[in-house]
Amino acid sequence: MTKEIYLFNPENDMALANFTPYYKAPKEIIRMANDLSVLPSWYAPEGSIIKVNSLLQADLQKRQCPVPELTPQVEWCDTWENAPYRPWGWNPSLLHTLRQSGVNENFLLSDEQIQRLRFLSGRQRCTEILQSFTDSNLLCGEAMICDTLSQIQNYVRNTGECILKAPWSGSGRGLVHVSPTSWTSSIEGWAERILRVQGNIMAEPLYNKVKDFAMEFYSDEKGHTHFIGYSLFETDIHGNYKANILSSDKQIEQILSYYIPTATLHNTRQTLETVLSDLIGTAYHGYLGVDMMICRASGNYNYQLHPCVEVNLRMNMGVVSHLIFERYVHPQAHGKYIVEYYATDGEALEVHQQYLYTHPLKLQDEKLAKGYFSLTPVEKSTRYHIFLLLT
Repeated sequence: MTKEIYLFNPENDMALANFTPYYKAPKEIIRMANDLSVLPSWYAPEGSIIKVNSLLQADLQKRQCPVPELTPQVEWCDTWENAPYRPWGWNPSLLHTLRQSGVNENFLLSDEQIQRLRFLSGRQRCTEILQSFTDSNLLCGEAMICDTLSQIQNYVRNTGECILKAPWSGSGRGLVHVSPTSWTSSIEGWAERILRVQGNIMAEPLYNKVKDFAMEFYSDEKGHTHFIGYSLFETDIHGNYKANILSSDKQIEQILSYYIPTATLHNTRQTLETVLSDLIGTAYHGYLGVDMMICRASGNYNYQLHPCVEVNLRMNMGVVSHLIFERYVHPQAHGKYIVEYYATDGEALEVHQQYLYTHPLKLQDEKLAKGYFSLTPVEKSTRYHIFLLLT
């Protein structure tokens, strides 16, 4: 059996939005891909191959791992090999690169499959999924697909504060917070451009968010999508992902049940398994996440659950942190899985060395129990870094 090659390509969402074979990622995203290229080694099955930009990254990761027994048992390559691929996500640009590199078509998705994945990845699907939930005072969430500028303007005028979303965009991008009093010519220009390029815009009310989380799933390409775990994550003020809470599913569910009854969470999970199985069918093989949020409500209910803010039809940091917790972290440990960006050379290395001193690593039952553990290599030029902090 041919070994699969795992690849971290964080430009996927933007490449899917662009949807041409010739998309070129911004330099900063290329830098992110290079700095974090070893990440798949922590979730790929043992014996898999990890594609990196330079084998020096793999060597540095091995040398910096403080527990040799925990070093991922994988192989490495720095060229496009003729083998099946498991990328972070599929898009026309990656498909073009693999074809140009001579990878056999039998190992690749077809153009039709990529087209279907783009359709399924569009934010329009959230509207369809939300309609599958029966009315409940414990649930919230609505979205309108606007095809014209006048529809958007009417929605903003009637709704008040709301969020406009491009159907396809990079994670945390393509979102505009607007109200009747903050509408400007620049927002109008943005809306006209998105309508011209992508066809429509999603318009949603602005909810009083209390907590972000996600339900993670796996689709087997045979018509079945099943729940694999929770993802409790943190974002910055701009909505950009920052970290995941490292805890068991049972512990995360206990946290969520403070706001939303456990029965509602379970019913939501079951509904999504059915809806996603029908929607995705045989079109996708791999992990996916459904972002949700707990919102402050008015009336007799303190909180409500928004069951489908966004669907990420690709690998995501929530799944990675979930798998790492299951494989490497002691079940009683708590902490964070952190993705950090540093603006200057040397800053990441300084923080890395400081954490090694201030948060010494401790094991329990041969698993990570406390302290600092770097998942990606750190050197003077590093700008992007992923690590665990266990307390």
